[in-house]
Amino acid sequence: MSVHAVAHAPLDHPHPGARQYIIIAVILSVVTAIEVAVYYFPPLHPILAPILIVLSAFKFSIVVMYYMHLKFDARLFSGMFLFGLSAAAFTIIMFIALFHGLVPIGAPSPAAPH
Repeated sequence: MSVHAVAHAPLDHPHPGARQYIIIAVILSVVTAIEVAVYYFPPLHPILAPILIVLSAFKFSIVVMYYMHLKFDARLFSGMFLFGLSAAAFTIIMFIALFHGLVPIGAPSPAAPH
């Protein structure tokens, strides 16, 4: 054994094998099928956006954890990734609120009678 292999052996983590990647792909396919089914189920249309956001966030987390190997890396990398993701989500939410959810100062309220 080389010195390099001995020094890093405790830090090595087993990565998923082909079987686990196939299972993950099946899970992602099932969630995608659920997303499509939810879209075509009319009683769920009032809450369609939240359902699709939750399902897509679930798929996103699985892809990040397994296919990007963040589950097996140091927590620092996961923290850096989550910080960037949180900053982007906050920015998007604030832009939506700014351009679609807020009434300009001095403008009449949308609910105010004319």
